[in-house]
Amino acid sequence: MKEQIKDDEIEIDLLELFHVLIKNAWALILCMILGASVAYGGTKLLVTPQYEATSMIYILSKSTSISSYLDVQVGQQLTVDFETLATTRTVVENVINELDLDTTYEQLSKNITVTNPSGTQILKIIVRNPDPVLAKDIANAMSEATANRIAEVMMTDKPSVADSAVTPDRPVSPNTVKNTAIGAMVGLLFAAIFILTRTLMDDTIVDRDDVTKYLGLTTLAAIPLNQEESSGRRSRGRNRGKGHSKGHSRRHGRKKRVG
Repeated sequence: MKEQIKDDEIEIDLLELFHVLIKNAWALILCMILGASVAYGGTKLLVTPQYEATSMIYILSKSTSISSYLDVQVGQQLTVDFETLATTRTVVENVINELDLDTTYEQLSKNITVTNPSGTQILKIIVRNPDPVLAKDIANAMSEATANRIAEVMMTDKPSVADSAVTPDRPVSPNTVKNTAIGAMVGLLFAAIFILTRTLMDDTIVDRDDVTKYLGLTTLAAIPLNQEESSGRRSRGRNRGKGHSKGHSRRHGRKKRVG
């Protein structure tokens, strides 16, 4: 029985909090718009667009053709090794020197991703850069430098470039729509937390129902909130009564003198 009463109280409290949010819907909507506007403006003004260009290398050459299942396993293992080889200092610095880039190995390598699609002997080289043309040039130079390095290390024919990079026409980041939506949700969340916290921290007793609900007491009488107004009304009532009595006395006195 006690658990049922407790559940009812929790349900009532949650319902009250829901009504508080509905009552302050205008503030929630305003904070959503503000958060979305800040996120949109910040994305457009503060975040530099990034472009991606991709080139691919087929690592098997004429002298390393696959003729058996074992060769397939070896080829896949070599692909993993070549994936690491593609981002070595030798390869990256060759690209920097070839394109005369104003950057370092550490800076450029952070923007280069080399992957091996599952079940293939292909290396995919992805380059990210704020300049779409430069992203394409670096990706193509990376594929050439990687192919040359593989040929040197393996002492075999140079792997062929399976696909050259092209100039990207749109940035991959930032995602303006996503950031704007996140900003709106953050604004809504902060507004809801502020409103609910203010409501829960407010322990003011407003009416006799609050006295019964929160204190468990029964009210015997209610005192008007504006006592001055109530006192003023009583004073004006007494003054009118006194004025009426004085006027009656004066009229009664005049009648007495005439008589």
